[in-house]
Amino acid sequence: MAEPTKESGVLVQLFRTFFGKHWPVWVGGIVLGTLNILLFAIKSPWGASGGINNWGENVFSSVGLINIESVAPVNENLYGMLCLLIVVGSFIGALFSKEFAFRIPPRGELIKGFIGGGIMAIGATVGIGCTIGAFFSGVPALSGGALVFTIGLFIGVIIALRYLLWEMDKFPKWSSGKSYNLLAAKPNKGGWQIVLGWIFLIGVIILAYSYVGSNLTMTWFIIIGGLMGMISQRSRFCIVKAFRDPFMSGESHGAVGVMAGLLVGLVGFTAIKLFGIGAEDASIRAREMTWVFPHFWAKAGIGGLIFGIGMTIAGGCAVGTLWRVGEGQVKLWMSAIGFLLISPISKIFIVPSVDNMLPHSMKYKNFLPDYIGYDGAVALVIAIIIIWYWFVKWNEKTGKFSAF
Repeated sequence: MAEPTKESGVLVQLFRTFFGKHWPVWVGGIVLGTLNILLFAIKSPWGASGGINNWGENVFSSVGLINIESVAPVNENLYGMLCLLIVVGSFIGALFSKEFAFRIPPRGELIKGFIGGGIMAIGATVGIGCTIGAFFSGVPALSGGALVFTIGLFIGVIIALRYLLWEMDKFPKWSSGKSYNLLAAKPNKGGWQIVLGWIFLIGVIILAYSYVGSNLTMTWFIIIGGLMGMISQRSRFCIVKAFRDPFMSGESHGAVGVMAGLLVGLVGFTAIKLFGIGAEDASIRAREMTWVFPHFWAKAGIGGLIFGIGMTIAGGCAVGTLWRVGEGQVKLWMSAIGFLLISPISKIFIVPSVDNMLPHSMKYKNFLPDYIGYDGAVALVIAIIIIWYWFVKWNEKTGKFSAF
């Protein structure tokens, strides 16, 4: 009887290794970057705004408020399901670590969550992508527009931070008040969360298996989406932290984690594009141009700036919003609702006006290797990441550009 006890002890120890404490952000970044490569090898890279837009289109289509043609049900849309499984994966991770709770902030924060989500939706639809699709996947895809989108994000974050500091100084009561935590696990209790986590994990496995015979790609998107949600929750991976924290607290952990994911993705994406991996049913050129959107330069810059403002006000980027929804943070529920409701409206009514104002020279596909070759493009991205790394580490020590 001693041997089974040892076996169970080893398994418990393994479980606690993953869910007993949070992971370093850089570990999450590396694993997420690797999973992103796998998504690209299977079909196409990680994106979030398209999936959330699919949620919104289904909502409007079901109630008949806006006439949207050919709306794919969420269970038939790869990115709609990917985003849904990120939420579920985060929920499972929070349950396994007994960290799930309904966290309800003051009313002002809920309003800011909704407004921030709506602003993110406008930025994502105008700029053709979010912090995931247009940045975390776009930069490794060697898209020139992704680099411009990134610049827009930085500017948007700084503008929003200026506003938040002004708001805290002039109107501190807007976001003050009582907060509530419901269903939070108490020390040495909350075993029901772990049990519920296993139930949902089994449900995800059954869901993934149900697509094996009809849509194997969906099976993999479900599995990877669940893993991405769990990993994001355990590592606290959030791109808004990478852009915001160096200018607020001076901390660089979030930024370094994102950089690690970008570098891993850069290696894998370059190999896939350079060697045409997965191009059996399409030309190598089509594979090269995957995730290179027609938004260089103004369209990406405008979209990135708007998105940067929205994610800073909301307190979560695209992926940060999704995994925090799964963790029970109600402010980010409001952000997700704002995102999914405003996204289809912006796509129908705002984006056409912006496109009509911008000439083709301000919204075309820019694939960096077409201009400076693969070696030059990869070297450029690595140089930008190194400069970013040097800046956040230097600022962490000196506090030169930190608000606090």
